[in-house]
Amino acid sequence: MQGIQFIQDLAVILVVAGVVGWLCQRMGLSVVVGFLAAGMMVGPYTPPFSLVTDLPRIETAAQVGLVFLMFGIGLRLSLRKLRRMGPSLLLATFMGAVGVYYLTRLMGTATGWDPTESLFLAAMLVTSSSAIISKVLQETGTSHEPHGQMAMTITVMEDIVAVVMLTLLGSIVQLTGESPAGIGRTLGMMGAFVALAVVGGLLLFPWLLKRMSIAADEELQTLGIAALLFSMAIIAHQAGYSLALGAFLLGTIVAETPHRHQVERTFEGMRDVFSAVFFVAIGMQIDVRQVWESAGLIIAVSAFALVARSLSCSLALVLVGKPAREALRTGLMLTPIGEFAFIIAQLGVTAAVVPKKFYAMAVGVSLLTTLAAPLLTRYSGPITTLLLARQPRWMEDWLGYYHGWLERLQVQQKRNLLWQLSRKRLIQIGVEILFVSGLLVFSEQMFAVVEEWLGRDWLFPYGPQVLFWAGLTLVVLAPLMAIWRNISALSLLYAQVATTGLAHAARLAPVVETSIKLVAGAALFFWLTAVLPAEGTARWLLLGSAVVAVIALILLRHKLIYWHSQLEVELHSVIETPSEQMTATTAPWLQSHEDWNLQVVDCMLPYLADSQGRSIAELQLRSRFGCTVVGIERQGFMIPLPPPQAVLYPRDRVLLMGTTEQIRAGREFLGAVSGASQADSVFEEVCMVALAVPAWSRAAGRTLAELSPARDHGVQIAGIHRGTQRILNPGGQESLQPGDEVLALGTPVQIRDFKAWLREEVAGA
Repeated sequence: MQGIQFIQDLAVILVVAGVVGWLCQRMGLSVVVGFLAAGMMVGPYTPPFSLVTDLPRIETAAQVGLVFLMFGIGLRLSLRKLRRMGPSLLLATFMGAVGVYYLTRLMGTATGWDPTESLFLAAMLVTSSSAIISKVLQETGTSHEPHGQMAMTITVMEDIVAVVMLTLLGSIVQLTGESPAGIGRTLGMMGAFVALAVVGGLLLFPWLLKRMSIAADEELQTLGIAALLFSMAIIAHQAGYSLALGAFLLGTIVAETPHRHQVERTFEGMRDVFSAVFFVAIGMQIDVRQVWESAGLIIAVSAFALVARSLSCSLALVLVGKPAREALRTGLMLTPIGEFAFIIAQLGVTAAVVPKKFYAMAVGVSLLTTLAAPLLTRYSGPITTLLLARQPRWMEDWLGYYHGWLERLQVQQKRNLLWQLSRKRLIQIGVEILFVSGLLVFSEQMFAVVEEWLGRDWLFPYGPQVLFWAGLTLVVLAPLMAIWRNISALSLLYAQVATTGLAHAARLAPVVETSIKLVAGAALFFWLTAVLPAEGTARWLLLGSAVVAVIALILLRHKLIYWHSQLEVELHSVIETPSEQMTATTAPWLQSHEDWNLQVVDCMLPYLADSQGRSIAELQLRSRFGCTVVGIERQGFMIPLPPPQAVLYPRDRVLLMGTTEQIRAGREFLGAVSGASQADSVFEEVCMVALAVPAWSRAAGRTLAELSPARDHGVQIAGIHRGTQRILNPGGQESLQPGDEVLALGTPVQIRDFKAWLREEVAGA
């Protein structure tokens, strides 16, 4: 049967991945290591166990896994979270990545590596594994300490660095070279594409998801989001970037909507399955003999990665003003290498720009750094104490002076009225320039899609071409007007500040303002000339559309300003609205209490946990183990300091506070699954049945409050039919009379027992 071989291969992959992943989990390793090992076991390099033969289809399924994996990573990062992180951590992430990059390139040059090989190795080491670090922080009980949360923040930010590196490496592979001008152009075009996708997505997708949640059921919503996901991935691919970029961008956009937790829950199963296939597919391309032959290289690179990442990340945090102790502990936690190293190695090996040993090296380095991560995290305190005790006196004095200077600089910046007034406008100008650049740079690809869909001569000869470029001109006109209005406002502001206190300030201010506008206008002209389409008739059509733009500017100037303002309001409402859904990792009352030996750790209740459906008081966690429940996260909503009567349900994330031993015992108790059979849900069996009240019934003449059918029989009386009268949802004061017909709501068994009770004669009556 056609396709049966693919199903067989997929079954083999999932079975072996599940077994090996479970074994790795039992040994305390990341399941990703298990998936890679499973791939090596069933791949073509380990006969006679080469059980998978349909490699092209498996690689296709792996691409699907890559899309879901990057979508999940994007969901963990949002623009709101970036704003909460603050510029200091963003800068520290960038500086740490740059430090690792140049240290790796320097090491590659010193050891005689090929420049392309050292470039790919640097790209593999610039980012850590957020999945592995998250697991290590939870296991060591440091996920809610300041250094733990700082490490989690930076590793999530490094995902963005990894996506940028993937895009750059993809362009370098296509260009088969490393031209600085080419890299700069690639970065600029990617920034334009990201701005276009994010701005357009933030305007469209939240509205679309809201409409779907109102008009469609959950099944159709899932289909719609999956369609958006793969469409965004294909759009990124058609624009010349990887599928990963499109999936990642959609994840960050969906993370800004109230549907984030629903989407995470819906796609969790598909993401896990196809992500496993992706890592297994990578493992299938690894030759086990190369791992053994490269053992010395793997150990050396792993040691270098541990030192380089710890040093670069710690130094970056110190340079942005973080205390040396917290910076060192955070740097020691940011050492494990993970999923992006495999993706980057796959890119290089597939393009034949690096040797196949890079696969083996990526797996080996990931394994060794993953093994070292729990030890470095657990002993980060003593290691930091030892290092700080040995630092020279001059270094301690210099750090104190430097941090004091940073604090004074921050105070001056907050007091700088000019910066406070111009910062928002400068950000708006930058975003709008990137957005317009994206529209113009990718206009030809968009027009090709429109022309293929409508035909060349739709409505009139060259109709799609004329209408598209005229419409694009009108669309670009609104942000261009906004850019010029912001420039005009800044010119006036800077002119007033520059001439304040001068003898002829009133006459100099207009001159300075006009000069700034002339320089800005010339810069805008050269910018537009650089990004306008340069091929075919597109440039001439755009220039011809300038006439339309002038007419529209004269007639619709106020409308364009209004429309642009409305779009700005929509974007700000999405980005700046504070989220009311406080997650367990952002609980504000959690602080470091190392001297008290207290920790706060979260755990998730499995579906079949023995503790589900029981209240906190019933579980008696404090009296049994000494730990306390200080928060519950349910479906994205935080229940702070829950009362004793609060009931725990499957998939709840419970925050436990206590010592290390107390929390370990409490987590084991809450996560225990005995496998005991539980009562099946009778929700679908509930029905309404009309029952007659006979004259001899014991219920005759008694009120519903006296009978308490819900308490005694589990039945709800939905209505009473008496003669020509129908009483819906009767109250407790209503009485049942002989000959009444009652509408009872319950399960078949409950209704049967209640009917028998109604018809039972009273003894001695």
